[in-house]
Amino acid sequence: MALTRRTLLTLGGGLAATTALAACGSNTGRTAAPSASPAGTPAATPSGTPDPDAGRPALSQWYHKYGEDGVESAVKKWAAEYPGAEVNVNWVLADYEKTLAAALLTPTAPDVFEYANGPTLDMIKAGQVADLTDTIGSSRGDFTPSVLDRLTYQDKVWAVPQTVDMQLLYYRKDLLEAKNLTAPTTLEQLTHVATTLAEGGDIGGFFAGNDGGIGVLGLLLMWAAGADEMNEARTEAAFNTGDFHAGIAQFKQLFDSPGMVKSASADWSDASPFINGEAALQWGGMWDLPKVIAAHGENFGVLPFPAIGGSGRQVVPFGAFSACVSAKSANVTAAKNFVKWLWIDAEDKQVEFSDAFGTHIPAKPKLFGQAKQVAEGPGADAA
Repeated sequence: MALTRRTLLTLGGGLAATTALAACGSNTGRTAAPSASPAGTPAATPSGTPDPDAGRPALSQWYHKYGEDGVESAVKKWAAEYPGAEVNVNWVLADYEKTLAAALLTPTAPDVFEYANGPTLDMIKAGQVADLTDTIGSSRGDFTPSVLDRLTYQDKVWAVPQTVDMQLLYYRKDLLEAKNLTAPTTLEQLTHVATTLAEGGDIGGFFAGNDGGIGVLGLLLMWAAGADEMNEARTEAAFNTGDFHAGIAQFKQLFDSPGMVKSASADWSDASPFINGEAALQWGGMWDLPKVIAAHGENFGVLPFPAIGGSGRQVVPFGAFSACVSAKSANVTAAKNFVKWLWIDAEDKQVEFSDAFGTHIPAKPKLFGQAKQVAEGPGADAA
């Protein structure tokens, strides 16, 4: 049986290379707010049942707890506005994936739920999720192809993307200009820039986490070196190449250099080290862009992860929480219609979801111009 990248990856979202799409993964990089349920994991909301009194079906919809303020209120407001069903939103405070996995094995499975980068291959093969190909219909071409590809299996679409999160390299333009340095496009250049900026000890060089970037940069090093996890037939590993080995050696030079910051006030997913002046360059999330703009104004820029070696490429990992429908729902058609209304038709809500709570990229390129945070400046560069 052929292996798939879906079952192999443990880091990263989809991969956007500057030359071509290369891979996909299972982690949006977006960090949920840390929270513990006061009485353990929240109980599952029962699957929707027809409501004869209201004349409309009842649907349950699940979200994980987002770290950004205002998301819960917004999605509950939108659910209340839907005319086609009574939609009850369950805001799962902790252990979302484990709670959902257990619920999908029971009659209490939610009718509609979100999942990072769409359902897993196991969910699809187990018949736990409904085919949404007809639901998305002619709107299929509206979505970013590389995002929708991640939600497609055997030419069927199994989820609808809600918004896109991405990781990127923040750098201080003013500090680079002061030392006549150019923005790094290769790992060798990044090592030089980080080391040069760290000279004197006034500010650190490059920060990618308190483990020196080993966790978050793992797959990026492979992709940036021009390697891939699997061969085209997806039958065997394809990353055991000389270019990848050389890339690891280059990264060790950066890791061991005085330009690598290995301890900071927060981990890579929080831009505080870059904001506070602990590092001149930081690998982080686009979700922190408003905070970075507030701190540094026009004195910073964003870049992809730099290429490694002669056959390398610049890369950007991204991911999308996406809406799925339970195949066991008592109201599959009603659930599909709700997903279509919210995540395909209601583009004003899609723009708000991407733009009002941190910085995210709409799943539809035609909406980029309406999302003010990605309409210009570093946000537009990233989008």
